[in-house]
Amino acid sequence: MTLERIHLPLSLLLLLLLSLLLQPGGCQIIIFGNETGVQRFWRLHKFQRQHMDPEHLTTNNTQYCNLMMKARNMTKGICKPVNTFIHEPKEIVDAVCQEANITCKNGQPNCHQSSLPLNLTHCRQTGASKYPNCQYRASYLTKQIIVACEGKVYVPVHFDAYV
Repeated sequence: MTLERIHLPLSLLLLLLLSLLLQPGGCQIIIFGNETGVQRFWRLHKFQRQHMDPEHLTTNNTQYCNLMMKARNMTKGICKPVNTFIHEPKEIVDAVCQEANITCKNGQPNCHQSSLPLNLTHCRQTGASKYPNCQYRASYLTKQIIVACEGKVYVPVHFDAYV
């Protein structure tokens, strides 16, 4: 694909995003607390990129973590030591934010625990692997998750733990 073909769709996407984030009747960016709408968008996108994989539930693929960690940009510059992928539809994961509040590992009060166990793949960097050759071991689990939720449309922005 040529550079020109890439830039046009990307430019259109950015224009659409910016137009959605501008308040009607003014040219101010919407602010959520100390965070702009653009920052909030990227936090939501980061959670989905790093943790959501509803299409692939594979308990026998030894290369799953190696492939997914690279494909989801978690091996650029460093090897992310651990990551958990959730193999459930977005609606089910978003619904966790409607469960009762619990305290997050960092002490914040905006975490929520799923009432039911979900299908997960936990990826952990192997002891011998070093950047740029990041290698991971996969554990396939069915556990409850704890996520931090934020926003007017209250959705997960951080994976805190599984229990």
